[in-house]
Amino acid sequence: MNPPLENTPPNSVFATSDVQEKAEIQHLPIPSPSHARQYRAIGLIEARYERSEDFLIKGTLITASQNKIDSVVLGRLISLLKKHIEMEKQHLWVVYPRTKQENDDLHVQIVGIWEPETLKKGNHKAIEGDVEEDSDYLSPGYFSIRGEVVFSCQQTEMVIVKIRQSAKKEGEKPKFFKIKLKGRLPDKPVSHFWDLKVQLVDTVLVLREATDLGAVPKTKRTLNPNEFGNKKSEYKNITPHPSDGIGKPILKPKPQQPI
Repeated sequence: MNPPLENTPPNSVFATSDVQEKAEIQHLPIPSPSHARQYRAIGLIEARYERSEDFLIKGTLITASQNKIDSVVLGRLISLLKKHIEMEKQHLWVVYPRTKQENDDLHVQIVGIWEPETLKKGNHKAIEGDVEEDSDYLSPGYFSIRGEVVFSCQQTEMVIVKIRQSAKKEGEKPKFFKIKLKGRLPDKPVSHFWDLKVQLVDTVLVLREATDLGAVPKTKRTLNPNEFGNKKSEYKNITPHPSDGIGKPILKPKPQQPI
């Protein structure tokens, strides 16, 4: 079990949530994918965090270029902000990006902070050897977006990627969210799983590199007879509406009486 961040000394290397364990093993703020089709949306922003007047966990990341990105702080990083982080200075933040549905603006969830200057020389390299020292995994503004492309338009340079989140509880259905990117993909990219290298330009996520990892298999829903229970008696009592074209009474001619 990882120690609580309250006991972590200042000027250390931090990461939180599910990023923490693998990031520490690889000595990287963004760990390499755990498998070929791992969904994720994670990135690095070098900025100063300015909290809102009312809440510590809600605020704005302000970059050196004075670009402002709406932010919220997650998890154990909240305690770290209270005790160890000099918020008037710039830091390299590990974030989860989101696209706001109401205005398409970028919003980020801050899940960690990375202080590369505290690492010993040479420790930037992943233990597995699959990430070099000068890798994008250490570059401010770099984002790794991996998921299913559900929309792509070359004319407007718009790409929308669907990201699946892991279920938090056993038996819970996974949730999805979508991220909008600026850029172009080759023809017919929809319904394929893509590994995308993205760069933050001002407040826009811009495509740099794209690798097609193949079509996303379509899952067919299997009907479970137990899903409906014993509802046959309920169906018998349902009277179809005349507009349905079913259940209309059939009028039979009356038999003629003999004279």
